[in-house]
Amino acid sequence: MQLFEFLLVLAALLCGLVAGFLLAFAIVAMPGLGTLGDREFLSGFRAMDRIIQNRQPLFMLVWVGSVAAVIATVVAGWQQVEGASRLLLVGAGLIYVLGVQLPTATINIPLNNQLQAIELDTMAELELANARQAFEPRWNRWNAIRTVLAMTTTVFLLILIALT
Repeated sequence: MQLFEFLLVLAALLCGLVAGFLLAFAIVAMPGLGTLGDREFLSGFRAMDRIIQNRQPLFMLVWVGSVAAVIATVVAGWQQVEGASRLLLVGAGLIYVLGVQLPTATINIPLNNQLQAIELDTMAELELANARQAFEPRWNRWNAIRTVLAMTTTVFLLILIALT
């Protein structure tokens, strides 16, 4: 197996895991939390996010590894493929970096950090409702976008594997 083929399989695996993680949040975690009251919703999300922000090793390996694997695959494959395969390769890289990772860094993580910084224990009910409203719809919208784009990236990579 050549380096490009190895990287392609690794990138597809890691992007698929990220897509699954985002999907699980979209269809299980957030709807489940959504059934809770404002204080419980905000506390519950903060608890899950704290695990990630404490650099949970396996999560970090998958998340950061997916970015590195996608970039390495594009670089290694640039001379290996041409035509439609090259478009799939570059498309997968651009979609993943710009459509999944950039919104994560510029929207979802800042929302998470804002949530981590508020003092839930001292907030009145109206303040809690406002904090939730400022967080939940935007976070969910961008998570849905990231989910679809991570799945698209994975499909592109799987098609490339089939063509290689």
